[in-house]
Amino acid sequence: MRIGILGTGTLARALGEGWLRAGHEVVVAGRSTAKAAALAEALGRGTRAVAPRTAVSGRDAVLLAVAWDGAEDMLGAAGADEGLLAGTPLIDPTNAVAHGAGVLLTGPAESMAGRVAARAPGAHVVKAFHLFPSTQWTDPVGPTVTVPICGDDPAALDVVARLVRDVAATPAVLGGLDRARQAEEVAGFVITLAFAGHDPNAAVPVVPSPVA
Repeated sequence: MRIGILGTGTLARALGEGWLRAGHEVVVAGRSTAKAAALAEALGRGTRAVAPRTAVSGRDAVLLAVAWDGAEDMLGAAGADEGLLAGTPLIDPTNAVAHGAGVLLTGPAESMAGRVAARAPGAHVVKAFHLFPSTQWTDPVGPTVTVPICGDDPAALDVVARLVRDVAATPAVLGGLDRARQAEEVAGFVITLAFAGHDPNAAVPVVPSPVA
């Protein structure tokens, strides 16, 4: 697949590395052209640094790998409000939460994925990759993890599910994009426990997997 990555941080690098290993083509863009060029060089394998509008044009999927409070500006730079992402699976891993507290900063009944969808008319937004730190995709520890995903377009869910498998994880469709706030609340729950010094894994009951 031809994948565009908006962002130059640790998640952009980690998932970019994984998808390149799986044989996909990756381009990167960011607010800083120097950082985008440095990331492209670090990723190698033909990765190019491009302008944000180029990063979303003609792609099979786009990853919005920026801090939540910079997401709308990045989408604007990429021409999302002009429809440049229409028909494209747009992966949203952002968490609008207070640092260290895990409290959601979106409005009541609002999700960050919903904000992203509003700023990218026609894009097929899929919430994914918002629970695990970037190190999960570069140095996985323990058993295979499950990545919850939610979105309204079946074809986009299929694309993102494949990209989840390509980084050695298991996709689990949670539902439509209306479930995104619930998924984001889970991230806030995990962050709250972790910053308080508790193991989030110990707060979730171990339920036997159903036998097919």
